[in-house]
Amino acid sequence: MNTMRNKIIVKLLTISVVLLINACIPSLVSKKENKLVPAAYNTIQDSVNTAKEKWNNFLKDPFLTALIDTSLKNNQELNIILQEIAIAKNEIRARKGQYLPFVNVGVGVGLDKSARYTRAGAVDENVEIADGKRFPQPLPDFLMLATASWEIDIWKKLRNAKKSAMYSYLASTEGKNFMVTNLIAEIASSYYELMAFDNLIETLQKNIDIQQNALETVIMEKNAARVTDLAVRRFEAEIAKNKSRQFLITQQIIETENRINFLVGRFPQTIARNSQVFNELAPETIYAGIPSQLLDNRADIRQTELELSAAKLDVKVTKANFYPVFNITAGLGYQAFNTQYFLTSPKSMLYNLAGSLVAPLINRNAIKASYYSASARQIEAVYNYERTILKAYTEVANQQAKINNLAGSYNAKAQQVEALGKSINISINLFKSARADYVEVLLTQRDALDAKMELIETKKNQLNATVKMYQVLGGGWR
Repeated sequence: MNTMRNKIIVKLLTISVVLLINACIPSLVSKKENKLVPAAYNTIQDSVNTAKEKWNNFLKDPFLTALIDTSLKNNQELNIILQEIAIAKNEIRARKGQYLPFVNVGVGVGLDKSARYTRAGAVDENVEIADGKRFPQPLPDFLMLATASWEIDIWKKLRNAKKSAMYSYLASTEGKNFMVTNLIAEIASSYYELMAFDNLIETLQKNIDIQQNALETVIMEKNAARVTDLAVRRFEAEIAKNKSRQFLITQQIIETENRINFLVGRFPQTIARNSQVFNELAPETIYAGIPSQLLDNRADIRQTELELSAAKLDVKVTKANFYPVFNITAGLGYQAFNTQYFLTSPKSMLYNLAGSLVAPLINRNAIKASYYSASARQIEAVYNYERTILKAYTEVANQQAKINNLAGSYNAKAQQVEALGKSINISINLFKSARADYVEVLLTQRDALDAKMELIETKKNQLNATVKMYQVLGGGWR
């Protein structure tokens, strides 16, 4: 009867302590994430999405795909992220071990001599062990002991910590996927930029050849006293200016090649490419799908979503610190002062078993601070998640408009180049027949060159816009 009453009293006291602690837990202001996105980027709603296409099918240039394939193996930053993923994976293993029993095994040897004129010394000297034998002086001590400790995860604090580590690991994996997407896009953009520079060099050289022929014509006109030496010097200056631009572009080629080599993870070397086909390259048709697909295709959105899940669990973990901790400890082993008695059971056997229930009661400021910080990080993760979704949608909308406007710009610029290309021969013929002066010839050649270079720049921007669209839709990591 007394035993039953004592158990009831213990239970009531435990429940009272838990209720008291729970009442003292500070309340928090929570925030729910908003996953809503517009139904479509424009009036068209089509679920076909280019982001699901693999990068080596989307980018068909064999030189470019070889560069990207090498970079995915050798890029240092990507390999650093892979090591961070391994660290995050080990954190899961560490958290999992925390809610399993800890068992330690040890052996020990000692020697003890108590002073004779003390209670312990007097007892040791006068107590017989057996057959008239007394305690040896000094007293040896041999010990072999196994100990176990186990925190009972009543409030799921340890399990939630393990789940939080798992979400962090998955988030780091998505971070790697996002890095792969950006790496592919950066290499492709730099590669197209390199091809554009090659074409700029070639265009400048063709223009220099045209101007050289025009210069010879001007010299002949000067010898015939139809123009002054000023015309000759103006054409010579224009040729020198374009040669100077060639050197500047050559430097840009070197820097772009080295940037690609750095991303590929190798020392500077020439980048293999076929720039002759640059003008024939047609931008790939991009299907944007619907905005809700960004939640699945964009690795950065999935990364922030997983980080948000981890932050929510961290709040639960820190909240559990307010509750009592139930620990069980146990030990089992042998101990004797002589090896011949060491494994004598049960006389040399020792064991213990204990349980404890401990809860913070006074001065819980550190726990409260951790609780408030975890809550703030959770709200921060909500804002970061929503910001990432908004950013992704805005990037896609911008790139859609950019692709359409660049297409119109390229067509208009191509017409300009065609018209100015015809005007070069017209201006030279008019100059020869004294119906136009050398300035008109010079300006016509200059305008034609600028238009051709702008056309190349527009082509490059078109190709890069296509790559960027593929990137912002979340393609490349599959």
